[in-house]
Amino acid sequence: MIIKNVKATQKIENTIYLINRKSDLSKLGLLKEESSFLRSQISKEATQIVLNRYSKLIIFILLKESDHKQQYIENARKEGFKINSILNLQKVSEVLIVDTINNGDLTVGLIEGIALTNYQFLKYQNDASTKKNTLNKIFVNSKKVNDIKTEALQCVIQGVYKARDLVNEPPNFLTATQLSKEIEAMGQEAGFTTKIFDKDKITELKMGGLLAVNRGSVEPPTFNILEYKNKKAKNTIPYVIVGKGIVYDTGGLSLKPTEGMDTMKADMGGAAAVAGAIYAIAKSNLPIHIIGLIPSTDNRPGGDAYTNGDVIKMYSGLTVEILNTDAEGRIVLADALAYAKQFKPALVVDIATLTGAASAAVGKEAVVAMGNAPKEQMDLLKESGFNVFERIVEFPFWDDYSEYLKSDIADMKNIGGKTAGAITAGKFLERFTDYPYIHIDIAGSAFLQTLDSYRGKGATGVGVRLLYDFFHEKV
Repeated sequence: MIIKNVKATQKIENTIYLINRKSDLSKLGLLKEESSFLRSQISKEATQIVLNRYSKLIIFILLKESDHKQQYIENARKEGFKINSILNLQKVSEVLIVDTINNGDLTVGLIEGIALTNYQFLKYQNDASTKKNTLNKIFVNSKKVNDIKTEALQCVIQGVYKARDLVNEPPNFLTATQLSKEIEAMGQEAGFTTKIFDKDKITELKMGGLLAVNRGSVEPPTFNILEYKNKKAKNTIPYVIVGKGIVYDTGGLSLKPTEGMDTMKADMGGAAAVAGAIYAIAKSNLPIHIIGLIPSTDNRPGGDAYTNGDVIKMYSGLTVEILNTDAEGRIVLADALAYAKQFKPALVVDIATLTGAASAAVGKEAVVAMGNAPKEQMDLLKESGFNVFERIVEFPFWDDYSEYLKSDIADMKNIGGKTAGAITAGKFLERFTDYPYIHIDIAGSAFLQTLDSYRGKGATGVGVRLLYDFFHEKV
């Protein structure tokens, strides 16, 4: 998808006009009959009005003013979703968006909705060429949207596409090793470095958590270190983001039912978010130093699989009693969080499809977050959540919940019991940190089985836009 600014004099056949009142129509040089028709449609509360001039489409998007800016922009994204189907149905390859109302935020929101909706994953379909969307270029004419904004938006859209591709890949292709190759290729394209630890190096480092989860698999694990350091980075101490990279989760010996496994190729949605966010950050040359850590393996019930009752020694030296092998995400993340200490980070954010409890609590409409970072950090993240409408519900992070994790024979258990599951998972991870820390659980929104506006069906790429906006605001 190409997104590009153009001057008003450049002629693009198919045009979309943003309007929010009838008086805006007088600026557009319409025929009298067209203007009369449009005014009558606006009176009927229509939000999209299409004029078909045979050789081209003229589409009017009516976005009435709102007191809630972020909801207003989200409405524009949803209008973009609806209009995308019209454009592709009419075999449109390029479209011009004219910002008649001089509102750059709404214009960007509309573009974002169209572009995100345009994503497709057709790699394994023999008739892909007949299903492929025709739309591939969006031109923008707005006094409020400059080249910097459109170029950044294009980078973010590409980052979301990359993340969606990773999550949508089937598990017989996307092994931990293949995930590392895909990330490495992303780095070469965007301009960040990737260091990949193989099983021998992971064993040498004594990453007991990652090795334990991998024991039931015939595929080796990987540990990936992504780094982007802009020459003009404004932070002297790096930020670190950590993503759960379980490429397929059967639950291990705590085997999931069949329906529980159907979408478990998406259990590396956190890894995809980290890779997609750093891709977007590097592509848009944000003045930042950021490191991504992605521990990766599948979780299977092979002959040597780790089991309930095992006690494993983690990279940090802490021992963990395993009471549920399906709580494996926190085990691999814990090694990565402990590894992050060496960077003396200013802030660490992990993102993971971690618990059914988070999904049950907030569904697909939000993500769960908690942590011990300063309030201003969490507030900024929550603001970014509203900016991109990957809204955050902050859960309590009281030390009382640590009591749930006490073990009789080890330093801690890997589960806390039937209640407060999302919180005890976060408290488990906190034990492996000594820096400002935020944990994000995206279990409810990383992969959708029904269509949800511009988020699509299947992989959503949730987390990419959130993390990009957050770090963009920080620098």
